[in-house]
Amino acid sequence: MYLIALTGGIAAGKSTVARRLVEHGAVLIDADVLSRKAVEPGAPALAGIREAFGDEVLNADGSLNREKLGAIIFHNDDARAKLNAIVHPAVRELGEKLKAEAVRNDPDVVIVHDIPLLVETGRNTEVFDKIVVVEAPQKTRIARLVEERGLDLEHAIARVEAQATDEERRAVADVVIDADGTLANTMSQVDDLWMQVQAERGVSRRP
Repeated sequence: MYLIALTGGIAAGKSTVARRLVEHGAVLIDADVLSRKAVEPGAPALAGIREAFGDEVLNADGSLNREKLGAIIFHNDDARAKLNAIVHPAVRELGEKLKAEAVRNDPDVVIVHDIPLLVETGRNTEVFDKIVVVEAPQKTRIARLVEERGLDLEHAIARVEAQATDEERRAVADVVIDADGTLANTMSQVDDLWMQVQAERGVSRRP
C-alpha cells in the first residue's frame, strides 16, 4: 500500500489531479464525498450536529440544511471548530473503512486521499508516503469560483481567504503541482508524479 495525501485550496485543481491519478490506477478516497455521507440522515454525526446547533440547521425531511449551517459557522471560528470536531472523526472512520477494503482487494494499491483541509485540521501527515499540494494563485481560484461555480465575487474571496495560505501548504508538501497553466501542463506534472510514485513503491517509504 502506498498512501498519497492530495490537498490544495478551493478551486486550485485537486479534482483534475485526482482524476488523472485514478486513470493511472490509483484508488481515490475523497474527503468531500465522505463528509456528505457522514451527515446523511441517520448518521451519528448528523445527530451530533443537531444537538450542537439545533433543529434550525435541518430541513423538514431531517436532512442537513448546508446553507443554514454554513451561515452559522462561516464567520464564527468557535462554531466551525465545534462542527469540525463532530464531522472530521466520522470522515476519517469512513475513509479508514474504504482504505481497508482497497487493501484487501490489492495489497499493493496506491491510495489517494483527497483532503482539502489537510493543513487546516492539523491532521497527522506522517502516515502518508507522499503529500501532494495542488496550487494556483488566489486570483485564478477566485475567478474559477465565480465563473465555474457561480459564486458572487465577495463570497468567492471570503472562501479563498478563509483557508490556509500557500506557504502553509508548501510547508508540508513533498510535491507541488502548478495548476495555473493549461490542462496539458497540469496532466504532464501528474504523469511525472505517477512515474515518481512507481519508482518509489516498495523502496522508499516513510518510517
